[in-house]
Amino acid sequence: MPPKGNKGKQRETTKAKSKSAKTSSESGNSNDTLPDWPRLQPLVPSTDLSIQTLLPNQIILIPNLLTPTLCRAYVSFLSALPLSTTPSKPKKGDEALRINDRYQVDDPAFAKRLWEETALKGLVLGSGGGEEDETMTDEERRLLWGGEVVGLNPNIRVYRYRKGQFFAQHYDDSNVLIHPSNTRAKTTWTLLLYLTTPSAGGETIFYPSTPASPDPSPISIPPSAGMALLHRHGKECLLHEGREVVQGEKWVLRTDLCVKS
Repeated sequence: MPPKGNKGKQRETTKAKSKSAKTSSESGNSNDTLPDWPRLQPLVPSTDLSIQTLLPNQIILIPNLLTPTLCRAYVSFLSALPLSTTPSKPKKGDEALRINDRYQVDDPAFAKRLWEETALKGLVLGSGGGEEDETMTDEERRLLWGGEVVGLNPNIRVYRYRKGQFFAQHYDDSNVLIHPSNTRAKTTWTLLLYLTTPSAGGETIFYPSTPASPDPSPISIPPSAGMALLHRHGKECLLHEGREVVQGEKWVLRTDLCVKS
């Protein structure tokens, strides 16, 4: 169970840390054997999808990016992977408490498939339809994504949150890498692909505090099967958390948007 009764203090302590500190560790051993990922079929036509801005320059949703059939197929497949449970205590003092089951692998081919075979590439680059495609200039798009987008981070993470599991308040770091396109790149936005809709709990909560509005109402996003959530990370990352799952399971595919560094 996540700690209760000290919520305000926990938030204050987390926010006091430098955003460049690794408050959300995604390091650790990556699996050597690449999974035989299921086909990304069936998919919703890109013309039926759109980017929805929940908080400008910070939080973006793509509802129904993945079909219910595809989500079920992936949950069945991922259930057979060798998931490991995160430690009950963080390895480092500046890392947020997280209790979940996870799997991690570096798979450039699968990252490319996610980017090119789904509607992600078209929606992010502005060629997939949606209300923002006709209004944003190329420069505005570069400013939004933090640079020239080259694709997705090949580091693929699988998260399973069962009843009682959660991810405490934290920031997501930006990472520098050599993208499979042989381009020096950095990550700028976290990409979460929800594969299930828990019966209760599991919301992603953002705390959009600014100097002008130091304590605004939190933004709560319930996980919904098939939905993609993009949120800015690195120095501009908002404090956020994954609430405890009360009933059911929350399955998530995680990677990041990469831009030229």
